[in-house]
Amino acid sequence: MTSTVATEERGGQLPPQGARRPSFGRWGRAFLDAAREGNAVVVTILAIVVALFIGALLIAFSTPSVDPKWAHFFSDPGGAIVAAAKAVGNSYYALFQGCIVSPATISAYLAGKQPLYQIFYPLSETVVGATPLILASLAVTVSFRAGLFNIGAQGQIITGGLLGAWIGFGLNLPPGIHQIVCLVGGFVGGAIWGWLAGWLKARTGAHEVITTIMLNYIAINLLTYLLNTPWFQAPGSTYSISANVDQSAVLPHLFGPNLRLNAGIFVALLCALGCAWLLNRSTIGFEFKAVGLNPDAARTAGMSVAKVAILVMIISGGLAGLAGTAQILGTDFNVTPGLASELGFTAITVSLLGRLGVGGTVMAAFLFGALNAGGTLMQASTGTPVDVVTVIQAIIVMFIAAPPLVRTIFRLRGSREGGEGQMLSAGWGG
Repeated sequence: MTSTVATEERGGQLPPQGARRPSFGRWGRAFLDAAREGNAVVVTILAIVVALFIGALLIAFSTPSVDPKWAHFFSDPGGAIVAAAKAVGNSYYALFQGCIVSPATISAYLAGKQPLYQIFYPLSETVVGATPLILASLAVTVSFRAGLFNIGAQGQIITGGLLGAWIGFGLNLPPGIHQIVCLVGGFVGGAIWGWLAGWLKARTGAHEVITTIMLNYIAINLLTYLLNTPWFQAPGSTYSISANVDQSAVLPHLFGPNLRLNAGIFVALLCALGCAWLLNRSTIGFEFKAVGLNPDAARTAGMSVAKVAILVMIISGGLAGLAGTAQILGTDFNVTPGLASELGFTAITVSLLGRLGVGGTVMAAFLFGALNAGGTLMQASTGTPVDVVTVIQAIIVMFIAAPPLVRTIFRLRGSREGGEGQMLSAGWGG
């Protein structure tokens, strides 16, 4: 009787007499409860599932080997479906092998036909790809949490990378000190570019979206110019490429020269821990969030909105500058016109996927690093266009930006967190 009353007070219903309760474990029940309530993390997972499903459809209908089967679908539907399923399976299996581990490589190592490092090569490439993404995405996350839209990570990556690289090949310092000075220089280079946008915002009211986009163009053209001057261009070269950084400035490889995995990942993770402390534990972080949520209320409480804008952009730009420097010191070793590539804009996507939380941003960066690393092998071994990976990334972010759409697909109730804006501003995972 007591159990019945308690159940009715909770608004639930008793199962029919003789019905068996589902035998889910504690974690299974927690996931189902979170799914029913539209929990932010669960919605993210479901968005990834939907994106992979749509990616599977693209593979099934775009693989050249399957096209003839679809042409004879009505005469042999089973053959078309089997061929499509095989293409999807092979593509996703190759994606897994390219970013995590290849069972064939393990078997070859056990048979003495391949060295041990080959087993860890895919996973190391995932981490290598995620390292600059973590730093650049943290730059975007910090600014977004303070209510500023830093679209200029691309330019800040370039200016930070330029200064860090110049210190790397222009100064003669002992190992250890040289690496640290290069990283500090990269932070300073990006911070200066971020400070410009913050100063313009604080002093003139110029919107940071406009100023950071324009500063991107300036940085890109500055890069092109400097790579053709004696200051940066490699001696004796007619190409737009800088000299290689000194060996004393190179970030050490963690597991030998055969893997590109380097100490840059420690720099990225330390910065993530620092950002988590800054945003969640410090007085400055509280001011950042207060200004981001309501600048007028923060101003009334005695906070300097102008000072916060400048400080946020300095930190954000510095983190982006570290991303460019870590990439040069860890894997590239010189500067080319392709420095940063689309890294700055991808960082915005990763930050949104991470729901503007430090932990979520780091996990999203690893996900994108895995997709990028696996996509190369997927295209090489199965012929599936690597553009499918880009589509999957875009679909994931699209569903993350529209949680009601995910809830509609899976028939979930609304979140208890009181709206998407609150959920995004609070972030998840720190």
